[in-house]
Amino acid sequence: MSVSFSVLDLAPVVSGSTSGQALRNTLDLARHAERLGYHRYWLAEHHAMPGIASSATAVLIGQVAAATSAMRVGSGGVMLPNHAPMVVAEQFGTLEALYPGRIDLGLGRAPGTDQATARALRRSPDALSVDDFPEQVIELRGFFGADSTVTPAAGNEPPIWLLGSSGYSARLAGLLGMPFAFAHHFSAANTVPALQLYRDSFRPGALDEPYSMIGVAVTAAESDERARELAAPQALSFLRLRQGAPGPLPTPAETAAYPYTPLERQMIDSRVAEQVVGGPETVRKDMDALIERTAADEVMVMTQVYDHTDRLRSYDILADLYSASLGPR
Repeated sequence: MSVSFSVLDLAPVVSGSTSGQALRNTLDLARHAERLGYHRYWLAEHHAMPGIASSATAVLIGQVAAATSAMRVGSGGVMLPNHAPMVVAEQFGTLEALYPGRIDLGLGRAPGTDQATARALRRSPDALSVDDFPEQVIELRGFFGADSTVTPAAGNEPPIWLLGSSGYSARLAGLLGMPFAFAHHFSAANTVPALQLYRDSFRPGALDEPYSMIGVAVTAAESDERARELAAPQALSFLRLRQGAPGPLPTPAETAAYPYTPLERQMIDSRVAEQVVGGPETVRKDMDALIERTAADEVMVMTQVYDHTDRLRSYDILADLYSASLGPR
């Protein structure tokens, strides 16, 4: 299929390990993904979550760009309500100046954290409404303009994407003529409607034609059974997040011993059903069907499993299945 494949990384911290090891794993995976031919590598901004080490997103993007040589690197995304647009422009103008033609700036309108943490990030007791997001985006883009005095943002604008999990950012991306990335991995029911809204709303701007990407949770292994085992800790981690008790990615043993209630088991099964989990044949079948259903131009794969070697292997399997869609190895 004529789609590109990319990587989304949250720098997962696993039980019994450290943030430092999670960040080193990110650099290792980035180098591995580049060797396999993945198109771009994005880091996601989250805060006050013990299982996610990618909170200083711009810093980590710089480290990944330095550790690789050609692959595009960016944010998936920077949660713009948490930051002054000028600061974001300075950060990503710096990155673009250092790594010209390789940086992406993906923007989201959610805080990516709880309200208390969001207030700490903004240093204000006042909540910033997501309704301000369009103005923030326009303000941010202005700092990259030729007439801007914001250095090194002026003249160093990376491609800017809008990210979303509903129709709001889809419509805005279309109206502004920007590329759009949809979070299928946690809002699967809204994927097709949002992408259709994006295409229907599209007006030429930064792009002449719409360009869409979907984020998909993928766990690939040698067999369906093994893949389901590998995917189980991430499902338990998601359950705990929903219960207000986020933590490191649990071990397989901890996952197997967890006493699921019938309702929790139903939530877990529903969560996994929205993912691509299986051996090579199953992954190919389910991924092909998803690409056909969404008509996405690009797929950004997020794989969170306990063992780093299993994580690398999952990306290997996907690369083997779609070698024609990836770059040279």
